[in-house]
Amino acid sequence: MLALPKVADFFARLIQRVAPKSYQQAAGEVFVTRKFLENFCGDQVRFLARSFAIPGNHLGQQSHGYRWPYGPVTIVTPFNFPLEIPLLQLMGALYMGNKPLLKVDSKVSIVMEQMMRLLHYCGLPAEDVDFINSDGKTMNKILLEANPRMTLFTGSSRVAEKLALDLKGRIRLEDAGFDWKVLGPDVQEITK
Repeated sequence: MLALPKVADFFARLIQRVAPKSYQQAAGEVFVTRKFLENFCGDQVRFLARSFAIPGNHLGQQSHGYRWPYGPVTIVTPFNFPLEIPLLQLMGALYMGNKPLLKVDSKVSIVMEQMMRLLHYCGLPAEDVDFINSDGKTMNKILLEANPRMTLFTGSSRVAEKLALDLKGRIRLEDAGFDWKVLGPDVQEITK
């Protein structure tokens, strides 16, 4: 559907209404999103969850790896890419068989709300994704009560650090890259 000029133009203009982007930048976001979806057409999604076996260094020794869905997961995304970041992360969670709760920054959530309508039109069952439009305090309360197996957070390092504590490490953080985080018991010294 995003390959249809009328649909692509609709999303590009919608992005422009909520984010400070030129038409070319907004259309680029739609294009990247469309290419991502095209890349996982057909059998490609099955290869994401493919298990593997690697021979060991002794006769009969083998290492097996299996990938399983986490189950209930949460995705929290920022304002600066109102379509690309939330959709790519959402679809990745769905492709792996998870049940995501998606929270997009409220200032730009209309873009994903419209994309959810398009996804439902294209056949996504309504019960596969929970979509919420709320403020940060409300979302934090929901995260603490729902206790998701994993949360993917893209946004400010201040909020990320709070969520890392609140969720007891059940979080993957993506920020601007300026505030590197190394989490784990092997860290001996922390410098600021």
